[in-house]
Amino acid sequence: MTSPASPGDPAGAAVCAWHPDRATGLRCTRCGRPACPECLREASVGHHCVDCVAEARSTVRSKRTLVGAELSQKLIATPALIALNVLAYVVTAIQAGSIANNERSPLFAEFFLWPAGVWAGEWWRLLTSGFLHFGFAHLGLNMIALYVLGRDLEPAFGKVRFLAVYLVSLLGGGVAVYLFGGVNTPVAGASGAVYGLMGALLVAVLRLKLNPGSALGVIGLNLVLSFTLPGISLLGHLGGLVVGAAVAAGLIYAPAAHRDRYQVAAVAGAVVLLVVMAFVRTGQLG
Repeated sequence: MTSPASPGDPAGAAVCAWHPDRATGLRCTRCGRPACPECLREASVGHHCVDCVAEARSTVRSKRTLVGAELSQKLIATPALIALNVLAYVVTAIQAGSIANNERSPLFAEFFLWPAGVWAGEWWRLLTSGFLHFGFAHLGLNMIALYVLGRDLEPAFGKVRFLAVYLVSLLGGGVAVYLFGGVNTPVAGASGAVYGLMGALLVAVLRLKLNPGSALGVIGLNLVLSFTLPGISLLGHLGGLVVGAAVAAGLIYAPAAHRDRYQVAAVAGAVVLLVVMAFVRTGQLG
């Protein structure tokens, strides 16, 4: 700590700038104001007062990720999405009185993706179906994949951008089923959104000039399973994959100048395009 005040100050005359009732012989080495020991913090040179410490912290630029998000390793969006999916499953299982046949519940019937229902005006099914699952195994596989991808992508994209990729990919998978699938084919699950995260991971790996082998291997294996296993919505998977990769590219490759505006425009543009395609399909069915 520094010595007291300027030579002209009489001994014991200075009082703490934050506690006027406390006499002090110490001063902040940055601003020079008198300060008691409680109001000083050790610095690389001398001691700084609490105001100078706060000012210094406010001028330090926080670290940013490749999409311009503030760097944070704390997961919030990923566990929240997992919780919503688990909650939806628990409610449907209770309503149906069955863990394996939860699709019999009224909630499931109201919100799963039924293209004929979407054509009749039940547009919410394009999104809500992504939070429903056929049985516990279906839920478990998707939630494990969501966690594995989310623990890497959420810190890289930030919570808001990560949610944008997830939800727009989910919508993209639903619209793909509506555009190209059978009108009476029931579809549910978070797979479209999960595949969107796979597409985002691939774009991020390529942007960072990392070896894309692992990402391509994961995507390839899942696509093979989508083609070979029965009861899987290939259209939903492909739709989510393409839309997720496109949205991620819009976020990652947005110009640094006015980056936030370009990113908002990329996400909004993808949503508008998907909605327009759905309206066109509705007109064709009509």
